[in-house]
Amino acid sequence: MSSNARKFVAYYRVSTEKQGRSGLGLEAQRRAVEDVLSSNGAWDKVGEYVEIESGRNRARPELEKAIATARLHGAKLIVAKLDRLARDASFLFSLRDAGVDFIAADMPEANRLTVNILACVAEDEAERISRRTREALAAAKARGVELGTPENLDDEARRKGAQVSAEVRGARADQRAADLRPILEDLREHGRTSLRALAEGLNERNIPTARGGRWHPNTVRRVLERLEAGG
Repeated sequence: MSSNARKFVAYYRVSTEKQGRSGLGLEAQRRAVEDVLSSNGAWDKVGEYVEIESGRNRARPELEKAIATARLHGAKLIVAKLDRLARDASFLFSLRDAGVDFIAADMPEANRLTVNILACVAEDEAERISRRTREALAAAKARGVELGTPENLDDEARRKGAQVSAEVRGARADQRAADLRPILEDLREHGRTSLRALAEGLNERNIPTARGGRWHPNTVRRVLERLEAGG
């Protein structure tokens, strides 16, 4: 693996098992990814995942694996077509919160910023719907309709927002620990049982820490403690 090359994880999706077996559509996606990579310098592939799913199916285990691998290696997720990643706004939220950048071969200029913009548009629409709902509830109450206490909705929303904000960092750490679990288990199966040996194994596999550094016994210990606390 070249030390100067950027890392990428390839994700391909075909809609039917027949396409998956025959390679129909899959080879075209691979060529598209290779074309965009060849025009953007040196790249090293750290993973490749093929999903055989309907575009309307949001359960995409191979995509989850691809995102986990990209997170672990600090790699970019590369797909042949943007619509292979998402056809609805809810999936954009998942991709945005996954913490990985991506490249779409059919739209090379699109990146995580694109997802953020689309997600912000969806958030704005959701907020406008929520605001209209609160206004409708307030108007109904003014007419004498018993609706409980709609004036407390804003306070509740703020409380939930503060709670979510406080949990974001812990949730990200939990997600990274979960991504690391199968790697750590594999290292242990190969005789790497001490904290130092596990740290050396992670470094040998070019997996950076959450801050992009090298692994040490203490950083491995914190991950193991988080995994143990989370079951």
